[in-house]
Parts: sequence; structure tokens; C-alpha cells
Amino acid sequence: MRHFTRSAVTAIAITAASFSFPALAADISGAGATFPYPIYAKWADAYKKETGVGLNYQSIGSGGGIKQIKAKTVTFGASDAPLKGEDLEATGLVQFPMVMGGIVPVVNIEGIEPGALVLDGATLADIFMGKITNWNDPAIAKLNPDAKLPDMAIAVVHRSDGSGTTFNFANYLAATNGEWKEKVGVNTALEWPVGIGAKGNEGVANNVAQTGGAIGYVEYAYAKQNKLIYTDLINKEGKKVEPTAASFQAAASNADWNSVPGYGVILGDQPGAESWPITAATWIVLYKKPDDATATAEALKFFSWAYAKGDDAAAELDYVAMPDSVVKSVEETWAKEIVDADGKALFPATN
Repeated sequence: MRHFTRSAVTAIAITAASFSFPALAADISGAGATFPYPIYAKWADAYKKETGVGLNYQSIGSGGGIKQIKAKTVTFGASDAPLKGEDLEATGLVQFPMVMGGIVPVVNIEGIEPGALVLDGATLADIFMGKITNWNDPAIAKLNPDAKLPDMAIAVVHRSDGSGTTFNFANYLAATNGEWKEKVGVNTALEWPVGIGAKGNEGVANNVAQTGGAIGYVEYAYAKQNKLIYTDLINKEGKKVEPTAASFQAAASNADWNSVPGYGVILGDQPGAESWPITAATWIVLYKKPDDATATAEALKFFSWAYAKGDDAAAELDYVAMPDSVVKSVEETWAKEIVDADGKALFPATN
């Protein structure tokens, strides 16, 4: 987790506090990724109690969020699949990471407890391609020699909407299974070989919970909140790892966030014995020169507050906060690039 020094906390807290919150400010509007919805909701509740300003966030999937921000129907979009630098440049958008977390396979098999099963990427890809169709398949049994695997059909559940969670999940499968990379690929929306489609992390979680023999993939907070059975995974170093904040942090620990435009670093299949292999960041997307500068300024106040005061809430839901260095860089980006019609910065530069 990100640990602030006292001076860093004070500096950011003062920056956030230097804004004057209007007594009757309009709620902030955003739409997009379902991956971070649990933490955005938790932050929003605390922020409204402190400032009186609410967050109207539509958890509709990354694809929908990008469409809405490009259509200018919301103040910000949210996506778990970062936009490429050329796309940001062409559309006049700025992008920054807000928080990190892990994506986990979840199953509904009677008698199996969380973490009792382990899968690797190659086997997981074969399941989602329909090549492995039963829970007692030899490939699964080889990875789980002590498990009592039932003679039960596998019901695959996947996202039906454009999804950054799908992008990151598919990225892991492509990195570990050549056939998946060649035949299915990596994108926010896929031509799924098999399975039932469900909308959002919420939809996948609900479908898996209600379907015996099911397997799906969701953000870890959804697995915990819905008491779903998650599996462990074999990472790039060949080590069995559990989904925890520590293993998500391990995957993110060596990331060079400034190496990609818009901080668009993909954290999947990272090296390291402790690294969770489907770790992902989630990004906020805003206009550099928004039509509604007041609304964007309000949104930046909220994001600055979340960076400064949201760590504990993130940890409670097993998200990982952004490192100090990234927060400093992001806020410097806001000060330089996000301006009103007269070119005046909507976020003050920090010292």
C-alpha cells in the first residue's frame, strides 16, 4: 500500500483544502468501469458527508464510459483499459490512474472453499475457449491433485459489455496461451467461443452465484462482497499465489508509470514470485479543455481528496492505492494540462 510521509499527507491535504466548496455545488457526473465501482461508491459516500458534494457514477462498463466522455454527456469517463496516446491526443483528453486492484476467477462448485483450487493461465484459457468442459478434466486435476473435483459440466460466464476487466483478463490468457492469443485475442469486447454473457462485474458475479458449476471473472471486491469462491493462480514465476492487496501491490511495484502516455501501464502477468498475475489499474478520462470547466474543477477536487484521504477505504476493499510519486505526477499533469476556456488551470500547481 502507499504510505504517505507526514509532510506528503499535509501537502496534499492542504492542496485539497485550499479549494472553497460551494454550498450548493452540483453533483459530479461520471460513467464507466464496474471494476472500481465499490471503492468509488465508498469514497463518494465519505466525500458527500465531508463536503456536501455527491458523485453520480454510472457503473456501465469501460466501453460505455469512454463513449459517454467522448460524447460529453458526463464530466469524466472511467476505464480499466487505458486509451492509447494517439487517441488521447486526437480527442483532447487527459488520462490518469486512480486505484489498482486484482481480477480473480470465481467458481460455483459445491464443497470448494475460496483458494482451494488453483488454475494457471493456459488451463483457464482452455476453459474459456470451451476445450475443457468438465471440472474433473485431467488438466484441472493435475493442478489440484488433492481436490475432490466433481464430474460436473463447466458453465462459462463472461462479460457481454465492453469491459476493461475483460481486456485485462484476456491479456493474461493471451500471455499464457498461444491459441487464445491467435484465435480470440485481447480487447475490451471479444467474440467469445463459449459461455453466457452478463453485464458488468455485478452481472458476472450474480450469474456465477446462481449457476452450479459456473466459472467467471470479476474484480476481487465483487468476489468478497458476494462471497464468491475465488481460485488461486500460478504466476509468471511458476508460483501459486493468492489474491490479496499484497500480491496486487507486488505486481505493481516495478511499474514505470511515466513510460506510457496517459500512465497507461498494463500490470498483467508481471514478474515476481509474489505477484498476482491479473492485477490492473483503473483510469479516469477528462477533457483537457472541458466545455463545463466548473464541473471538471469539482471532479478534480474529488479525485485529489480520494488520493489524499481514500487509502484506508481502498485497503478495506483490497484495492491498492497509487504510489506517492504517481499522485504527485498526476496532480502536476492536472495543473499543466487541464484548463478553462481562457487557459487558466483548473487545479492549482503543488509545491
